Amino acid sequence: MPIATILVEDSQTIRETLVPAMEELADVRVIATAQTPTEALQCLEAFQGQWTLIVVDLFLREGSGLAVVRACQTRAAHQRVVVLTNYATPDMRQRCTDLGADRIFDKSTELEDFFSYCGDMKS
Repeated sequence: MPIATILVEDSQTIRETLVPAMEELADVRVIATAQTPTEALQCLEAFQGQWTLIVVDLFLREGSGLAVVRACQTRAAHQRVVVLTNYATPDMRQRCTDLGADRIFDKSTELEDFFSYCGDMKS
């Protein structure tokens, strides 16, 4: 069974390439996408018990993905929060971890690790 995933990413180009790659390489099924923190919070509410993974970009069209990560602090034990960003500095990694992110990946250098992490969730 594919991993039910919410993708929070404001770049259409990235969404159009990332979604098929996630589906093919990590057996992920994107059940919802959001481009803003407000849309992401609506997705979290609408798919409350249905998602297993949320993938969050930090810099969104209208605000920060940090608000989304923070909103996931009360998630169920089996639900994972992953930050996928171009801004994975040591400070930002720490901020994400402090807010409850399970993992942080750099889009430009750690995509293979990201896909491996997603695939390992099935084990």
